[in-house]
Amino acid sequence: MNVFQQAPAGEQTFSQFLFHHRWNRTILYLAAAATIIQFAIFKYLYPFANYIYDDSFRYLIAADENLTIYMYPIGYSRFLRLVSVFARPDLVLVSLQYLVIQCSALFLLFTIFYFYNVGRVTQVILFCFMIINPLLLHLGNMVSSDGLFVALSMTWFTLLLWIIYKPSNRIIFWHAMVLFAAFTVRYNALIYPFIAILAFGLSTLSLRKKLAGLGWGLLVMGWFVLLSMYQYKKLTGYWQFSPFSGWQLANNAMYAYQEVTGANRQPVPPKFQALDNMVRDFYDTHPDKPAGVASTAYMWTEWYPLMKYSNSVFKAKDSSTPPFKEWAAMAPLYGSYGWFIIKKYPMHFLRYFAWPNAQKYFVPPLEFLEYYNWGHAYVPEWPKKWFGYKDYRVHTRMKNGRIWVLIPFPYLAGIANLILLLMLLAYLLLKGWQHNRAFNKIILLAGSVWIANAAFTIIASSAAIRFQTFPALLSVSFSLLLIDWMVQLVQRMKLQSQQQSLAI
Repeated sequence: MNVFQQAPAGEQTFSQFLFHHRWNRTILYLAAAATIIQFAIFKYLYPFANYIYDDSFRYLIAADENLTIYMYPIGYSRFLRLVSVFARPDLVLVSLQYLVIQCSALFLLFTIFYFYNVGRVTQVILFCFMIINPLLLHLGNMVSSDGLFVALSMTWFTLLLWIIYKPSNRIIFWHAMVLFAAFTVRYNALIYPFIAILAFGLSTLSLRKKLAGLGWGLLVMGWFVLLSMYQYKKLTGYWQFSPFSGWQLANNAMYAYQEVTGANRQPVPPKFQALDNMVRDFYDTHPDKPAGVASTAYMWTEWYPLMKYSNSVFKAKDSSTPPFKEWAAMAPLYGSYGWFIIKKYPMHFLRYFAWPNAQKYFVPPLEFLEYYNWGHAYVPEWPKKWFGYKDYRVHTRMKNGRIWVLIPFPYLAGIANLILLLMLLAYLLLKGWQHNRAFNKIILLAGSVWIANAAFTIIASSAAIRFQTFPALLSVSFSLLLIDWMVQLVQRMKLQSQQQSLAI
């Protein structure tokens, strides 16, 4: 039997599949035990939450002041505030984060096994990879949106599988809610509606329900977009959804522009002249390019031209302007300037930002996950206040702050990405869609998510292991599923060959 022959899911409910099937019930209980045991050991070694400087503290500020817009998407700050209603200690927060990550991973795996007959060996490997994974432990331990976004992304992808193979009004409703939540937590979810269109197109729903399901998801996202734009209009006088995107666009353009020699720099429109003069002066006085390669340094470094120009503009007008308002008000200009530079020097952008960022995407750096608390022994006022620490000190029971267990993960992610690409190529060459159309849908969906996420990250964002965890999990999972499919295909072909020989 083909390993990816669609399982008779209609013969039993998902609950029955989990608890009335001895193998699944055993795996579920073992996963629960493993989650509790490894988390207990982990918290003994890392008794405090981990922090990203200064991202974590901005999330806490937005949560403490109950803001509805801020530098980062507001969803995670709302999550922090919701958790604090029940308990303030950081142990409660990180426990809940790790729990939702593990539950979403199990939901994804059991859903795949509910709809497909996957080999036992592959099942065991996938469970071990998902459940006994130190990367997910460290993501859950961070005061950052990364862990929550991974959990929401896995849940969203799993709901798409349900929409394709066993849709219902309840599934459609929860898909819209999870999509909305993911969008408020991180703007990478901008690509998710396009993937959802594919999933609804592959489903057995009527056209009316497909349109209604997509429309419901887009409606709640649109409400959030319009509300944010209105609030930024009141704050800065500009209609904009996310000031972060304007700064990000200018930051990305700077990495291309710094490689344009002085003689080849073209004139800019008058509205960019003062900013451009400061940018060119920075390049001329710093030929060593201190901003590095395809990073976010131009967005946050005080003495780099973007921050420096912003400060100069508002000091000349009104030095009492709040930093957030100043930051948001500059975004439209910076977005226009960045887009102008990219259009003016497209090959420089592809060569000096997109290409290095593509390399980082395939082998994502550890970044803030390399060291606990980024090597600091203390935290500032906001974590102490929010979580009720007795003092400002945080520590681990490890010999040093380096998170050595994660060192191989960038290379493992790179290997997984390579294997997935090779297996997808093999699937195409072997015309895998002809062997099982049901499996073809899930491969098409997973491949589309991976390609869309790669394109978005390489062109418009920055790459790091905490950002690429969700696509990395998909890479490993579907690489193993494709390998399992190929092994079963070879075995079936051998069996057919033997049967033909005997017939002769």
